Amino acid sequence: MESLPKLKAGNRIDLTASEVVKGSSDYVKSDDDVVGHVQGVEVGDEFRYRVELHLIGLHRPPQGGIAWTRVNGVPVATSIVTSGGYFDDMDGSGVLNYTGSGGQPTGKKGHVTLPQDQQLVRGNLALKNSIDLKTPVRVIYGQNISETGRSVMAFTYDGLYMVEELREVPEKYKIGGTEYTAKVFKFKLVRLPGQPEVGLLIANNSKKSEVREGLCVADISQGQEKMPICAINTVDDEKPPEFNYITSMIYPAGYEKTVASGCECTGRCSSSKKCACALKNGGEMPFNFSGAIVQAKPLIFECGPACRCPPSCYNRVSQRGIRIPLEIFKTETRGWGVRSLSSIPSGSFVCEYLGELLKDEEAEKRKHNDAYLFDIGHNYDDAALWEGLAGFVAGTKSGSEASESEGFTIDAAEMGNVGRFINHSCSPNLYAQNVLFDHNDREMPHVMFFAAENIPPLQELTYHYNYTIGQVRDSQGNEKVKECYCGSSECQGRLY
Repeated sequence: MESLPKLKAGNRIDLTASEVVKGSSDYVKSDDDVVGHVQGVEVGDEFRYRVELHLIGLHRPPQGGIAWTRVNGVPVATSIVTSGGYFDDMDGSGVLNYTGSGGQPTGKKGHVTLPQDQQLVRGNLALKNSIDLKTPVRVIYGQNISETGRSVMAFTYDGLYMVEELREVPEKYKIGGTEYTAKVFKFKLVRLPGQPEVGLLIANNSKKSEVREGLCVADISQGQEKMPICAINTVDDEKPPEFNYITSMIYPAGYEKTVASGCECTGRCSSSKKCACALKNGGEMPFNFSGAIVQAKPLIFECGPACRCPPSCYNRVSQRGIRIPLEIFKTETRGWGVRSLSSIPSGSFVCEYLGELLKDEEAEKRKHNDAYLFDIGHNYDDAALWEGLAGFVAGTKSGSEASESEGFTIDAAEMGNVGRFINHSCSPNLYAQNVLFDHNDREMPHVMFFAAENIPPLQELTYHYNYTIGQVRDSQGNEKVKECYCGSSECQGRLY
C-alpha cells in the first residue's frame, strides 16, 4: 500500500481533532486498507472532513482520490473519492464514470505546469487491476452544501462498485489562450445491487422533479414557517391528521413571563469571560460559530430580549426557528414521521417541540393519545441522565409517570408544529435539549431538538421518548404496554 503522508494540524481544526483522536487510548491504529465494506460504516453515512475518512479507514489518503492496497502482491483499488461532476455522471442508474489521477495542469498564472498524459501507475494501475481481479471498490462522493451561509463539503459513502471498463480519451485544456490536449483514463464503475439507496441522490432527483411523488399537502404550516413543510405519502391515500399549527408555545392562561437579565455585549457574543450569558452557561459558549451545539447540558441559556447583542449573535440559535427543509412522510408501520431533503450536520438545531403547556395534573386528565405529551423540567438533577456525558443524550417524553414536584407537560395533540410527528427510536439521531431565552422560569424550558450525528437526506428524524418499561400506568394503576417498531438493532421491543 502507498505510504500515508504525515498530517500536520497547524490551524486546521479537523487535523487538530484527528491528532487528539490518535492520542486517545481508545483509538485503534491500522495502516492496513481493507477490500470491501469497512466494519461499522453503513451505506449512506455522511462525514464533514476528509480526515474522518482517513481515521476510520474508509479512505486512507488524506488528499488523493484513489486508495489502494496489495492482494497477493498485486495493487488493487480499495476506495475512491469523487468531488466534482459526480451527479452529472450519476443519473440514478448506478453507473459512475471516474477520471483517473495525475496529469492535470497545476500552479497559478505565470507558473503553470502544462497537462501531461496520465500514467498507468499507482492508483490508476490499481483501478485497472480491480477489473481483472474483480475486487469491489468503495465509492465516497463529495458535494458542496450550504451551512450557515458558507459552502462546505459533505462526504457520503455510496457503497461498493465494480470497475468494469477502462478507456483512454483525450482531455482538452485551455491555458493562457492556448489549447492543450492530454490523455486521461476513464473508468466505468457499476454499483453492486442489493445495497441501500442513498438519500442524497434521491433528494437531489426529487428537487429536480416538477411534481413530488406522493405529495398530499403542500405546506402543513400554511405559510407560518419560513419554508414550507410538505406532506408525502407513497404508502396509501391517508392525509395528515388535522390540528392547529403553531409557531410559539401556548402558555397557561394568566401566565406572565419573567424576562431574565441579559448581557451587555454590543456585537455577536463570543467572549466566554465577558458575556453574562456565557457565565450562565458555566463560563462557556454553548454553540460554535457555525451554530452547532458544543455539548448537551441539563439547561442552556441563549441570549434573550434583555440582551444588547444583535439577532445574528452566536448565542441565538434555536430561537430563530426552523432553518432546515423538513417534511413529514407516511411510514410503513409507524404512522407519520419527519425527515429532511438536505443533510443535517451534527449539532444543528432542527425544531422545537411546541404545543399547549399544561400542569401535569391537567395533562393527566386529557383522554387523547399520550404520544403527544412531553414532560419537561424534571430532568435537571437526574444524575443518571447527565453525569459524565461526553456527547448527546435522549430526551424525555412521558405523559403518564408521576413526579413528586409540580411539573409541566407540553400537549401537542390539538395544537403543535412539525415536532409532534417525530417518532421514537431506541437508536435516535436527535436529542431534546432544554433551552431558556425569553423568560427565566426553569420549570418551563423550551424543548429544542438538535442533531446528535450527521444525518443524511431523507433519513427519518427520531429521538428517544425515554419511557421506562413497567412504570407507565393508566388511571386505575394498571401497567400499560406499547410495542416499539423503530427497527433499530438496539430496539427493546417495547416503548413502555
